[in-house]
This record gives sequence, structure tokens and C-alpha cells, in this order.
Amino acid sequence: MRMRTLSRTAALGACAGLAAAAAVALPADRAEAHGGLTYPATRTYACYVDGIEGGEGGNVQPTNPACAQALEEGGNYPFYNWFGNLISDAGGRHQEIIADGELCGPTDPFDAFNAVGDDWPTTTLRSGGEITFRYNAWARHPGTWSQYITKDGWNPDEPLGWDDLEPAPFDQVTDPPIRGGGPEGDEYYWDATLPEKSGRHIIYSIWQRSDSPEAFYNCSDVVFEGDAPGGGGEPDEQAPTAPGAPEVDGVTGTSARLGWDASSDDTGVTGYTVHDAGTDEVLATTSRAGATLTGLSPQTGYEVYAVARDAAGNTSDPSPATAFTTGEPEDTSCTVTYATPSSWHGGFTGEVTVSNDTMTPIEGWTLEWDFTNGEAVTNGWSAEVSQSAATVTASNASWNATIPHHGSVSFGFNAEAPSATQAPTEFTLNGTACSTG
Repeated sequence: MRMRTLSRTAALGACAGLAAAAAVALPADRAEAHGGLTYPATRTYACYVDGIEGGEGGNVQPTNPACAQALEEGGNYPFYNWFGNLISDAGGRHQEIIADGELCGPTDPFDAFNAVGDDWPTTTLRSGGEITFRYNAWARHPGTWSQYITKDGWNPDEPLGWDDLEPAPFDQVTDPPIRGGGPEGDEYYWDATLPEKSGRHIIYSIWQRSDSPEAFYNCSDVVFEGDAPGGGGEPDEQAPTAPGAPEVDGVTGTSARLGWDASSDDTGVTGYTVHDAGTDEVLATTSRAGATLTGLSPQTGYEVYAVARDAAGNTSDPSPATAFTTGEPEDTSCTVTYATPSSWHGGFTGEVTVSNDTMTPIEGWTLEWDFTNGEAVTNGWSAEVSQSAATVTASNASWNATIPHHGSVSFGFNAEAPSATQAPTEFTLNGTACSTG
């Protein structure tokens, strides 16, 4: 047995403020979805998490009343496609093409997320405090992110209109860095200073790509704590208490479940990060006192610790580290079906189905294959899909980590192809070769 610390494999004014450059249009097949705010959580992501936690087997069954109403009115598509709230030909014309009352869901599939009221899930923030925005990088694109805030006196029981937003963004960033370890995989991240506000507000984020007219729209419902302008209050500098040492159960050859005693804080704990004890790399992010690590190597030693954070961005001391060893390689018998249902000049869409041919569920999965003709993945859905040289790696999303016995999971991706694409002939699932169907 070898011992190492855990490191995930690298694979993957107003009008002026709202304008951005436009360039090449995407083929219609490629409007699959590209990212969204996970902190502070956009409505679609907050409802997706609420739905997954309330459901079973990957089905969404939200308990939050606003999310439940959105599911009833709009179906589950915007939940599973929470990162796809976009207009493909926006080209910086946001106020021109999005009507008042439709800012949170500017297209029909997301219209239910325009509903008024104060039932939407919220993130608690510190007025005037520092924040690290976290934006899922489902597909990587250059561009500019502009964050607006609702005006004082905004009424959540009225449809959100452009005049409800402060005229200029309080934060703007172009081409922020990307890191791993986000709650749904790789993420853009950047630091900003929050405006001085009190009570309930909406942070409205616009991501305008610079390589395409496509733009993405996020409504994050937040509650500001602390003194508003002129209040004279002291900033929150008290960090949460350290979490308890992670306890490990459900260890397989490729995954492990972690849980720990929760931290406490004067303003409330908003989340945790799990770190590699050797490198301090962030391995997982969660809003609860627990996480599941997947894609681990069989018969390998790992050591991890947890850190808590609060609404003001203060972080706790690390928890005591916990070591564990993964089990033996799983008896994996699998079949992979690969198809290209659509293509265009210079690119194509791929669909992959992975079938578990054994009597034992597969807990956590990573599929790999090599392209042979210069194909390059640009984005994926229903899995974390990335590429290094010719090798493509697809790992489970949070909601489809288990492949039931004699069951299957499916995912898709878009890719560029300089010439005719060739279907891969060899696939490995968690390191074991699969047959092809």
C-alpha cells in the first residue's frame, strides 16, 4: 500500500456598466449550460441543492416553499440545469432584451424563478464586509462578471425591475482565476467588498462572455447583517470555532463519507471546506458538517481536515486531521455506450452511458478515454468533464455518484473537432476496462 495525501487529478453609470463585448455566435446545440453562483447561491442552485437533499436517488424534491412552487410551475429542467440561466445572443444588450419582472429568469424554462416573495433560500452576509465570490466553471469562457445590488427600500413582494438595482455594479471582474474543490467541481473565484446594506436584498450577477454574445444571469437572495451606513458598529472579526475531527465511514475503493461536529459562531456558520492535510488544497466545499469524497485511488492512504467559515468571511482554525485508507479495487464489470447525436462544422455533441453490470452498486465513478483525432472537450453536463492532452476524464456529479447494480448513468459534452471525429474504442471506469456497447 502506498501513502499519499489527497490531490484531485487535474483534468478539467448604468448602461456602460451593463455593456460588454460580443463576438462569435455559438451553434444552437451548444447552449447546454456553463456556470452559476454557488456562493452566495443563485436561486437555481439553492433550489437544486434543496431539491437533491429532499429527494432520493437523484430526484429533486425541494422542501423550501418557493423552490417547491418553482418545481410545480416549471418542472425539474431548471433544477438540473441550474447553471444554464442564459441568453445566447445577449451581446451586452441586457436592459434592452430583458423585461422588468424577468431578470431572474429571462427565458421560458427559468420563468418560475421570477416569482415574488420572501421564501427563496438566502445567504447571510456581513454589511460592508469582504466576500469571496464563487462561480461554478461548468464550462470555461473568458468574460466579465458584474454584480449589482438592489436599492434600499426594495420590496421582495414586487417583481424585480431594472430600476430596483443600484445604477452601477458594486463589483466587476474580468477573467477571474479558476480553482478546484468547489461544491460542483471547478469554480471561478474572486474577492470583493460588499455594499453597506441591511436586511433582505438580491445580488444580481451578469456574466457577459467576451468570446461570444452569450450572457448568464443570476439572482442571489441575501440577508445583510451588521450595521447599515452610519450605524457605527464594529466589523465582525470573530472566527468560528474549529470543527471536530472528521469521522469517516462508507469507505470504498474510490470514495469515503466524512462527518464532523459542527462549528459555532456569533453570526452563524455558512459553510465548510475539506482540505488535503499535506498540501492544504481544497478538496470539497459544503454547507453542512459533512462531505463525500469521490474519485479516490484504491488501497491508498489519505489525510484530511475541515475548516469552517462565517458570513463575514472569517475562517476557523483547522480541525484535527483524520487519516483513512481506501479499500480494495471494486469488482467492476461495465459497459459504455458512446454516441454523437449532433455535429456541426468544427464540433459535435457526445453522449455517454455507463452501465454497471454487477450486483454491487458503484459508489463514486470516474470514466476515462482517449481521443485520437484532435478532439477537444469544451463543456459537459451531468458529470465533471475535463481533458488533459488526449485523455478525457468524466467524474460523477453530486447527484449521480451511485450507479445502481444493473443500472446506468448518462452524461454529455460538447467538443471541438478539427476534422471528422472518431469514436473512442477503449474506456476505463475507476481504473477498470469496460466493454463497449
